[in-house]
Amino acid sequence: MSASPPPLMAILIFFFIISFIAPFSSSFPEHHFQFTKNSYRHNISSQSQQYIEVSRPLSFANLPPSCTLNIFTHDFGNTMGLPPVSTSYSPPPNCSWTHVALQFNASSKGEQYYRIAAVWLDGAELLRTSTAEPTDDGIFWTVTKDVTRYSSILVNENISLSVMLQNLVNDIYTGVYQVNISFLYYNVKKMDVSLSKSNNRKLKLENDLRSEYKKPADLILPISGNGREGFWFRILNESEMHGQSVIIPKNTYKAVIEIYVSSHGYDEFWYTNPPDSYIQMNNLTTNRGHGAYREVLVNIDGNLVGSVVPFPVIFTGGINPMYWEPLVSIGAFDLPSYDIDLTPYLGLLLDGRAHFLGFGVNDSIPFWLVGANLHLWVDNNCAWPCEVQAKAFDFGTLKFKIERSSSFLGLDGSFEVEIKRKSEISFWVNSTAGNLTTIIKRELKFENEINFYLNGTEKKIEQKVKEEIEVRVLSESGGTISKTKVKRKFPLTITSKTLPSMENDTTLMLSDLDHEWKEKKKLDGGPSISLTNRQQCNGWMVVQDRNVLHGGATTQQAYSYSDEADCYSRTISAANGKLMNDTANSLCAAAPLKFGSFSAL
Repeated sequence: MSASPPPLMAILIFFFIISFIAPFSSSFPEHHFQFTKNSYRHNISSQSQQYIEVSRPLSFANLPPSCTLNIFTHDFGNTMGLPPVSTSYSPPPNCSWTHVALQFNASSKGEQYYRIAAVWLDGAELLRTSTAEPTDDGIFWTVTKDVTRYSSILVNENISLSVMLQNLVNDIYTGVYQVNISFLYYNVKKMDVSLSKSNNRKLKLENDLRSEYKKPADLILPISGNGREGFWFRILNESEMHGQSVIIPKNTYKAVIEIYVSSHGYDEFWYTNPPDSYIQMNNLTTNRGHGAYREVLVNIDGNLVGSVVPFPVIFTGGINPMYWEPLVSIGAFDLPSYDIDLTPYLGLLLDGRAHFLGFGVNDSIPFWLVGANLHLWVDNNCAWPCEVQAKAFDFGTLKFKIERSSSFLGLDGSFEVEIKRKSEISFWVNSTAGNLTTIIKRELKFENEINFYLNGTEKKIEQKVKEEIEVRVLSESGGTISKTKVKRKFPLTITSKTLPSMENDTTLMLSDLDHEWKEKKKLDGGPSISLTNRQQCNGWMVVQDRNVLHGGATTQQAYSYSDEADCYSRTISAANGKLMNDTANSLCAAAPLKFGSFSAL
């Protein structure tokens, strides 16, 4: 059995002393944030270990499923460059259901980098996920996702379910990923909201709107690639625009585009990238440049209609792989998707002609994987030929501002970028539900600051993303039917230090990470939804190239969710690959947990 890793304090004291004796290398370290745990073992047990991404249980998970469909089993070994693996899907016969969950089970044993993966049904993306890095003793995990919003596809027969997980197996990287996928169908009785005693039209319309918001789309059009290299689009630079043309039904009264996005290659840690001028002036060989601002853009016929600054999901080899044993980072197993309301543009889209929906990534370098699903709600209550009328009559003041600053001397320097977006659009849609006017206001603020110290051997990244969206619906008489506000914040702080190591051809790396997903949705006079999910990590590792030889890490996480019906909170921590504490609470009186002092955006 190998010796236990030395305590963190002893490591710090030792290298604090030798830092005054052995000068740092004059060459700038690459500041790699992607590693694998080759040759590293915690030696905690010889049993296969379960890995976890913290999320709330599905609201219907306590019910027994009406039926279960075990649809997919495959071992992903040497799959690099191969197309997705597909199988035929049909919903189980004689099964009554209102909700569906997708269950993705995976396991692996050996040594392997993490891999990106996705599940598509008839070309529509249901899940984007990534793998954990396995050990010789083996690991396993489960992702359970509510996919009820895709019901209009799930009811179809004889369509293809496709799964992609590009993996490479050789004498060094031996890990094969075994994947099993099932669909669980539930029959959840709808809540009976009685309005028979009320003649209040505003209350009835407000309730209808809430129900409409939760109702799955009547039709989903995948905006995706041809499938030979996955159904996602691969975006290599900022000048590329990928997408496809669509024709939507003339009786569509609501349209929402759902975007899946992940960053890879030189842009995997885009929020840490310095500007190209810094790289060029210091004659560096790194390809991780082009600054630290990225934004996914959505276009209709070449005109910008929406954008997303994605949450910085960190895969399980990122920053310090030992952070993610056995707790993985926020979104690593279930990458978030982002909704953009395209209903304001129905006046353009309802003409019966093809329109090109395209995606690009501002300032990007290779590479990004982007795909989307267009969710459409159609009016089935009008007489044939049914046509919904719509028009945007006020685009307000569209504002975009970007400011960059850069100051550096040699390998030390400071780099800042800030963007602000502000938009307002007013439109009406006339269907059998009435002629309703909607006003959508959006504000986005992005700030990123990078600092290099000590001849480039110390790095600090601070990023803040704040988004506010307000949607107000007016009746034909001009009265407010509903007003919904959504606020999101994605704060992120990373520090890393590179020190000389006692061992030949190795480097000691110290790092800290603090990131959070914070979101609140509020319907005036109605329910609110609140989510806070925060992780704090710190650790050290001795690395050779990108291989971790030994080290230690701790991760703390606080998760809190509440809506009109449910509450859930969970506090969990891990140290050196072992769970230390795990406390869950489903009582609505539970107060959200706080870790020390933290200033959010």
